[in-house]
Amino acid sequence: MKILADKTVLLTGASRGLGVYIARVLAREQATIVGVSRSKSGLDKTSDEVTALGGKFIGFTFDLKKVEELPILVQQINKVVGPVDVLINNSGIELYRAFADYSLEDLQSVLTTNLLSAIELTRLLLPSMLERDSGHIVNIASLAGKKGVPYNSIYSATKAGLIIWTDALRQELASTGMNISVICPGYISETGMTFDSRIPAPRLAGVSTPTEVANAVIKAIKQNEAEVIVNESRITENLTKVMFAIGQLYPQFLDAVYQWLDVVNLNQKRAKSFLKNRYQRVSK
Repeated sequence: MKILADKTVLLTGASRGLGVYIARVLAREQATIVGVSRSKSGLDKTSDEVTALGGKFIGFTFDLKKVEELPILVQQINKVVGPVDVLINNSGIELYRAFADYSLEDLQSVLTTNLLSAIELTRLLLPSMLERDSGHIVNIASLAGKKGVPYNSIYSATKAGLIIWTDALRQELASTGMNISVICPGYISETGMTFDSRIPAPRLAGVSTPTEVANAVIKAIKQNEAEVIVNESRITENLTKVMFAIGQLYPQFLDAVYQWLDVVNLNQKRAKSFLKNRYQRVSK
């Protein structure tokens, strides 16, 4: 899809974080953005930013954990806006903690928001795209889906699921006019869990800006890229690809790299900080 102008783009997680940056670049491309989020105030803020950039934004307040109600959301979007040309599955949550400390509710929340809702939303929109023989799906995954991250194991599982599901669906759709891409950012500055926790990313791991990730989304759509790793610089991205390739053959090699980068220790600190903040909120 070389041109995004006048295309209808459905963007989940549009009220905050990376979603806002993706909305900005879509506005500059003159796409019509259909934003989905639980936060109406957040959607209104994104709408104001998009409008200021000369773009068009229509917000739908919806909790993606309610997957059984997604058909209703799709019906509303089709009625108000019309067929969707591009779907960007961006919504996601992280819960840093030791695996034994997760509750069933935690597991269901992360799995549903990050993986199941993306799969179901795609399933609902795909028939219309196939009928028109045109469309693009973009799944926002993570390098955490390429190598499991300690103290963030459920998030890693969902992102790995997105990567493999995208790979399978791309092969399935190869003979159609449909395209699908997966974006795998590393640590991101300015927004997201790494930024919010105030616990810095590992010094040598590489950090990308959210604008760089958003630009990678646009490039993936225009150039039909299957998988895009975003990690600070082209050199860092290439080194990351080599490292993960070696890790497929020798998993313990990557274990040692993560230990050396201090990923385990930093994530353990994040988990302790998360539990401490949750306890303080409950105690108030």
